[in-house]
Amino acid sequence: MPEADFKYIIDTFFILFSMTLIIFMVPGFAMLEAGLVRTKNVSSVLTTNVMIYAVASLAFLLFGYQLAFGSWESASSSIWAVFMFQMAFVGKTVNIMSGGVSERVRIIPLALFTLVMGAVIYPLVVNVSWGADMLKDTFFDIEIYDLAGSTVIHSTGGWALLAAIIIIGARRGRYQDGKIKVIPASNIPLVVLGGLLLWIGWFGFNGGSVGSISSVANADMVAKTIMNTNTAGLAGALVAALIMYVRYKLFDITMILNGALGGLVAVTAAANHYDMFIPIFIGLVGGALVVFAVPVFDKLKLDDPVGALSVHLVNGIWGTLAAGIFVEEVSFMAQVKGVFLVGVFAFVSSYVVLSAINKVFKFRADDEAQLMGMDINECGVEAYPEFKRSI
Repeated sequence: MPEADFKYIIDTFFILFSMTLIIFMVPGFAMLEAGLVRTKNVSSVLTTNVMIYAVASLAFLLFGYQLAFGSWESASSSIWAVFMFQMAFVGKTVNIMSGGVSERVRIIPLALFTLVMGAVIYPLVVNVSWGADMLKDTFFDIEIYDLAGSTVIHSTGGWALLAAIIIIGARRGRYQDGKIKVIPASNIPLVVLGGLLLWIGWFGFNGGSVGSISSVANADMVAKTIMNTNTAGLAGALVAALIMYVRYKLFDITMILNGALGGLVAVTAAANHYDMFIPIFIGLVGGALVVFAVPVFDKLKLDDPVGALSVHLVNGIWGTLAAGIFVEEVSFMAQVKGVFLVGVFAFVSSYVVLSAINKVFKFRADDEAQLMGMDINECGVEAYPEFKRSI
């Protein structure tokens, strides 16, 4: 077999395997969110996650991929594998939103927004960062270094979530008389399962973004990238556990997992460039940012049931800036500019689209529907029909 054919096959298999790991993040998000919401809203959350995967993926297939990359061409591996890898990313952008607006969002308007995100908003961000670059040589050209999407994916989803929360508002009864009503998670085992599925999926997310494994140098780069990814997650989990214990003398597994996810988001921008120690620092900062950002968003009455703003938006920004700090060949000012321009575009475009959809199909379920639970009103199927619904 010619060497070029062998490399083509190996790289194609590598991309497909990485894509499969990323797709495992779909049940990861679904289980994490299902465990963090109340039992009366679990079916709705699960349905939303499945719909996001289906709608975003088809929108990207029919419209988004061509807009992002300009053509269907690949020389070093199968174009179909390359497409599937990129398609695996697009749904994650909206998955970041789904948990943050859970327990009061209706499925149809969110599916419509998913269509626009997968077909237009996310592909445009990709175009000017990883893709065809239609703004090349203009002020708005984004010369950002972002290996697997700390900004392109995580911050884009986070800005869209912020716009959605502002428009939709908080859950019924979440903020009353100047106090924050604590709404506990319904199923901690599902939270842990979802969090760990996301963690495993991140190895394909970041490792696969190296793009090739068919040489000794690339194989080492993939392994190093995955090691650094895992290291940042470990550091994020441990610092979250430490801070929670120092403050409350308790270990909160939901916060520990979110700390890990914060570290994973942060290292995503340049996991292939760091030595074995920098990811520890990046993960430590990322986990700490999650712990301290969650109550800040609550004080601002930005109701985020799963902490997605703290994990994805805050750490997407931190991780992108960290690449400019710790990677010599990456310009810090280029990273700042990229964070700013993507943030403005993602927030404004999402806010406009969300507002337009909201005028026709209200995103927010009314108080009675929230009281009864989204499962009854949106799905007609309760996840736990034998349990008495709590209010």
